[in-house]
Amino acid sequence: MRYGTVLREEIRSPGTTPLIGIYDMYSASVVARHYDGFFVSGFGFAASHYGLPDIGFIAWPDMVAFVERLRPAFPAHHLLVDIDDGYVDPEVACHVVQRLERIGASGVILEDQKRPRRCGHADGKQVLPLEEYLEKLNLVLESRRDLVVVARTDATEEADILRRAEALAETDADVVLVDGVRSVEWIKRIRKVVGDKPLLFNQIAGGKSPRLSLSELADLGCQVAIYSTPCLFAAHAAIDNALTDLKRSDGRLPEFVPSEGIGVQRSTELLEKNISRHHRAPEPVAVSV
Repeated sequence: MRYGTVLREEIRSPGTTPLIGIYDMYSASVVARHYDGFFVSGFGFAASHYGLPDIGFIAWPDMVAFVERLRPAFPAHHLLVDIDDGYVDPEVACHVVQRLERIGASGVILEDQKRPRRCGHADGKQVLPLEEYLEKLNLVLESRRDLVVVARTDATEEADILRRAEALAETDADVVLVDGVRSVEWIKRIRKVVGDKPLLFNQIAGGKSPRLSLSELADLGCQVAIYSTPCLFAAHAAIDNALTDLKRSDGRLPEFVPSEGIGVQRSTELLEKNISRHHRAPEPVAVSV
């Protein structure tokens, strides 16, 4: 199965491909009922695996191990993986990319931030000199075989945004991402400088970018949309509300209505779908030579 080829073909098809941010196996299990693609979000993974903010705590073996658990449970889903800055060192970045490709990732996002890094929609971001990032990016591109590579810039100065977006579009990266885009007008400006290179748009609740539908993004020429945190933030709100109600009722669970609520049976049925015996082997992708 050439997962990169499958995602690449999806990106080239009409419309905007949505990839939904997941943070653990359970959230992925729910998302799989609704969407065909996952975004393994750095924000979500840092929060769920470490209980820490997205400021550079992720260790690459932990991320690789998570993807290794995901792929057998979801053999037909797209898996786009956030590898931040490639874990600083270019050689480490290449090693991680090769490991992820071998275990079945569809693609990775590599950013141009320097440490201490930040969430793409946070203030205080700093970027590497463009030449230094391009050197790392090109090494990663040379190390992959089929994997989709998204080149991401976190530049915030207007002239630098356009300069970097144009430079990234001239590489062999499959997709360009300018994170933290603040307006539709800026999406149009970036679309113009990247030419026919596919463009990815990242939107996050409370972030800097406008809330746009998939139809609107398609009209703006964005081929991919990632939704980093809807599952994480929904879980936060739901857990908080459930425990507030539990405390208010002196620890008595609410009345359970099987047709409406989530209980042992529905949860188990959801998770049983992840057992390998329930999966058909993915069809191989024919690749012309």
